[in-house]
Amino acid sequence: MEHKTCFHCGLDATSSEILYDDKSFCCNGCKTVYEIFSANDLTCYYDLQNAPGATPKEVAGKYNFLENDKIVDQLLEFNNDDIQIVSLYIPHIHCSSCIWILENLNKLHPSVSSSIVNFGKKTVRITYNSEQLSLKNLVELLSSIGYEPYISLEDYSVGKKRIDRSLIYKLGVAGFAFGNVMFLSFPEYFEVGEFWLEQYKHLFRWLMFGFSLPVVFYSAQDYFISAYKGLRSKILNIDVPIALGALVLFVRSTAEIIFDAGSGFFDSLTGLIFFLLLGKFFQQKTYSFLSFERDYKSYFPIGITKINQEGKEESVQVYDIEKGDRLLIRNEELIPVDCILIKGKARIDYSFVTGESKTVTKKSGDKLFAGGKQIEGNIEVDVLNSVEQSYLTQLWSNDVFKKDKQLSFTTLTNRISKNFTITILLIALIATSYWLINDSSKALNVFTAVLIIACPCAIALSAPFTFGNILRILGKKKFYLKNASVIEQLAKINTIIFDKTGTITSNKEATISYEGETLSDLEESLLKSTLRGSNHPLSRSLYNLLADHDILTLDSYEEHIGKGIEAKHHEKNIKVGSAPFVGYSAVTSTLNTAVHVSTNNEYKGKFTFYNAYRKGLSKLFNLLKREYDLVILSGDNAGEKENLTKLLPPKAKLLFNQKPEDKLEYIKFHQSEGANVLMIGDGLNDAGALAQSNVGIAISENVNVFSPACDAILDASKFNELVNYLKVSKSAIKIIKWSFVLSFIYNIIGLYFAVTGQLAPVVAAILMPLSSISIVVFTTICTNIVGRKLK
Repeated sequence: MEHKTCFHCGLDATSSEILYDDKSFCCNGCKTVYEIFSANDLTCYYDLQNAPGATPKEVAGKYNFLENDKIVDQLLEFNNDDIQIVSLYIPHIHCSSCIWILENLNKLHPSVSSSIVNFGKKTVRITYNSEQLSLKNLVELLSSIGYEPYISLEDYSVGKKRIDRSLIYKLGVAGFAFGNVMFLSFPEYFEVGEFWLEQYKHLFRWLMFGFSLPVVFYSAQDYFISAYKGLRSKILNIDVPIALGALVLFVRSTAEIIFDAGSGFFDSLTGLIFFLLLGKFFQQKTYSFLSFERDYKSYFPIGITKINQEGKEESVQVYDIEKGDRLLIRNEELIPVDCILIKGKARIDYSFVTGESKTVTKKSGDKLFAGGKQIEGNIEVDVLNSVEQSYLTQLWSNDVFKKDKQLSFTTLTNRISKNFTITILLIALIATSYWLINDSSKALNVFTAVLIIACPCAIALSAPFTFGNILRILGKKKFYLKNASVIEQLAKINTIIFDKTGTITSNKEATISYEGETLSDLEESLLKSTLRGSNHPLSRSLYNLLADHDILTLDSYEEHIGKGIEAKHHEKNIKVGSAPFVGYSAVTSTLNTAVHVSTNNEYKGKFTFYNAYRKGLSKLFNLLKREYDLVILSGDNAGEKENLTKLLPPKAKLLFNQKPEDKLEYIKFHQSEGANVLMIGDGLNDAGALAQSNVGIAISENVNVFSPACDAILDASKFNELVNYLKVSKSAIKIIKWSFVLSFIYNIIGLYFAVTGQLAPVVAAILMPLSSISIVVFTTICTNIVGRKLK
């Protein structure tokens, strides 16, 4: 009978006799999946890899518990009106085909708007229309195509991350077997001739063989699977030499004891797998520690306004929010926690969460989800639970907002790993051929040692560990980066552009004077209530200056970016902002920054701001001018030109009356001329410029207005440390380059001893993870030394 394999999953389909479209399938489940893909024009799934699928399991009735609303609420990450978002753990994710089909779920079901795979964590984050597709139906859809999710209600209810202990189990088995094989090898090590040769030689050898079986077929299975999948996809990954070396050792050792030619190399084999797994465990633990530090200890410098029991407003850090607190959410502020709307008109933009800019209107008593942004005045909410800082990190790093920036070191590492494997295999074959001719007893040792010693793992670890530790260190110094690519981009910067108001000026120290008609109590109360809803630096300064008044509930509120605010209460209209915006056309005698006020289209007067620049600004600019072109782009008039000219270096450019779109075009033009631009702004009016720049930094004065446009958030108190943060990013690149050099030197030395037959496989197995550990230690020590130089 002709042997047939399943077209979908690759299993034996000889006895099933299921044919469809001239293709063999092992079961009706695989045939059904193929039919689904064919009907939805998704058969290119099979072009990415041969037989990439999994046999779908029978799930009828298995997920009926997902009809319970309380259980569904526990599992959902976001649930508003007709949009739901859920993150599901998919154990079967293993290759590019899996990513492709899971990120094209919208073609299988139109109710799925987006699906993003995290390959490392084997999760998929799905946004879907809950009116047309329930969570149960979604899970059944995934199961029907061979990607059944693993759902543990216990894990979700206690809020724990799923822990994969398989590596620990494999390491334990390998360690136990290695110890016993070494013990059983002692008679041969010490040449105990009579006892060993006459009575227990064969028993001990077969015991060693028995101990090696779980090591090869369980502990080392990930290396064999990875190598097999790579070869099946015509890719030589870094696991191929390891798997080949282990296989050769096992086959040769087994052959020796069967034919009574020797005791084999079971000690080297079990030691090899044990030390490889030990190195892998160390890498995993170290990287998990760096991720933990980033997710849970590097809090953003984001504050929120809390209304205390006396009705007074106070600014608190978001991670100090507790259940039952009353919060004030201003216009353009992010809602940091799940809460209930108590007061005000809520119009929420959930694009942070869903990636879609559609807004929803909410009324008093409605539930609001963390991650939404209020875009129409201010609201008051009651907190349902404390903030999850890691959730804000996740929103900020959402793939929806990622710029198309490729890490050159990631590309370099991938290229090195690919070419490295081919080179090592050639060296191993040539060296083995040489020793087969000259001294065949050394040939196997040479072949195995070369394959093991020259693994490029150390090279692959250099960039992630360096960048990971730098992210952690900068976070502790109140400079918060979105991801590792930002460090690499910072190191390439040659032009720095600053916004003026709220960036190089300190709003807390500014002085304000009023000129014009005296405002009535009602007008002043309306002005304060209008300013209360804005997060613009000038609005915040003026709001804090005005006397206490009863806060009015506004009938309408609208903020015009770069122009001003208009609001209405009963029959009273008010406009606050630039002179043209409020309808004032007379020539003004002062050149200082001013905020004008009109009520019912009648001009009232202006508040003039006398800026206070941040401490250390002149020193910072003088340090930056040595390596960077400096530019100030301000939306204000040229009143501060004389003061800024004194502070800035001679070659710095000063441009005033710049609208948000003007800033964006300025950056775009200079990028076309070859400039790598760092834009530093307040995150409000500068969103477009921040997004266009190579790196966008938002200055935070403890307000909850960071946006997906920025790549980093800098605490305002650390503004004068900017030059040191830029030096750290350049130092990180140098550390990676040096670690590459060290790794290459190690490999050259190791290969010399391996090729010349002076290196036993078990020694190579010890040295390989030690090289990886040494690179991690080197990068960690170097980055910590660099970090200590920061204040």
